[in-house]
Amino acid sequence: MKWLLLPLLFLGFTIGTPAFGQGSPTEVVKKTVDEVIRIVSDKELKKPQNEQKRRRELKQAIGAIFDYGEMTQRSLARHWRQRSPAEKKEFTELFETLLENSYAGKIESYNQEKVVYGREIVQGNNAEVRSTVVTPKRDEYSLDYRLMKKGEKWMVYDVVIEGVSLVANYRTQFNKIIMSEGYPALVKKLRTKSEEIKAP
Repeated sequence: MKWLLLPLLFLGFTIGTPAFGQGSPTEVVKKTVDEVIRIVSDKELKKPQNEQKRRRELKQAIGAIFDYGEMTQRSLARHWRQRSPAEKKEFTELFETLLENSYAGKIESYNQEKVVYGREIVQGNNAEVRSTVVTPKRDEYSLDYRLMKKGEKWMVYDVVIEGVSLVANYRTQFNKIIMSEGYPALVKKLRTKSEEIKAP
């Protein structure tokens, strides 16, 4: 499994303005990729004194198209229904912070990777955009986006990297911890991890 591709997955989750949420799923993904590349390639934002500004722009872009609530619910699966409203809110916020801080930093290591878009599959309010990431060394990896339409906006709730679902991967990890150590242990682990990789 090419988990080194994880830094690239947010290329399809990011968005610059609400207007980008309109159009076909592939158009949404493509426009968001362009926005992230613009941010990480900006010479001014690369300067050390602009690190916080760059990170804020990346996190804002990520949060505009990434459906944290949907991803959290699917990752907890049956355990989600057992949580109180307060627990759901807390867990969603922790998961969001973990993803933002973990991957925003890795996105900054962008190195001229290219994304080639393939087939788009739309079934009602669900869609999948298939793509291939091509590295400077000409290695190729599949990177597929799963989206849901909420209102007039397509939102990404999962990414499949080389055939492995990110949501399914988290679901397996979360379930294992809950079953062996309990839900409070999972929350503690997420809180600790979020602090370890806290954004600047």
